[in-house]
Amino acid sequence: MVLNSVTRRAYVAHSTVWRMVSEKLELELRRGVVVLAVLSQLRSYRYGYELRQSLSSKGLPIEEGTLYPLLRRLESQGVLTSEWRANEGSPRRYYQLSDTGVKLCEQLTASWRGLNEVMDRLLEGDEG
Repeated sequence: MVLNSVTRRAYVAHSTVWRMVSEKLELELRRGVVVLAVLSQLRSYRYGYELRQSLSSKGLPIEEGTLYPLLRRLESQGVLTSEWRANEGSPRRYYQLSDTGVKLCEQLTASWRGLNEVMDRLLEGDEG
């Protein structure tokens, strides 16, 4: 099939728009998951790089520019506690769930599981 120049430009424009919309929607889905993913890994103290490695090794890479502001925000909201430790070299800030964070993680986990069940049914086309 041979495309003329007008058809080719329209196709390229459509492809570009579709790719931008797709990337934006995927980013929105990912944002909703990142908080729960981070909380799930902070049942014990971890520092930022260690947390990034843990998430990445389990299939969810996260950029420093996303993780560190999120950790600070969650701490300011009372979801995390932190402390500085100087083990083997330069000091590092270690984060862990606060009591409020444990409860939030449990609540978000239950919500996630419920939504996941519903989405599985919807995506499978189950009408019952």
